[in-house]
Amino acid sequence: MKVQLQGQSLRLRIDEAELARLRDGEEITNTTALPGPGACAQRMALTDATQVGFSGSSGDWLLLLPQAQVEDYVQRLPCKDGLHYALPASAGRTLTIDFEVDVRDSARLRGKAKR
Repeated sequence: MKVQLQGQSLRLRIDEAELARLRDGEEITNTTALPGPGACAQRMALTDATQVGFSGSSGDWLLLLPQAQVEDYVQRLPCKDGLHYALPASAGRTLTIDFEVDVRDSARLRGKAKR
């Protein structure tokens, strides 16, 4: 899982192997060991819910993606457009989340990008 975080924007990109694990019910995890004690972990799983879910703390969080939306997205692969969410955050802010499957990896396994 590749994680890009800047301000109130979060981009998560996975490859086809991680997508297969996610669709098989596994949780995808990206963990970074920090100097000194502690680590920072980002986790992702699918849910039967119709809305995206987000929980955890600043050092360990879990993103729950609606399985039906992910399955609809998989039918469009390979494509550059992913799933986009806007979640209310503290202090009246919004966290925007972009979830994507790496288009190059997808095109390599699935064939030419769809238009």
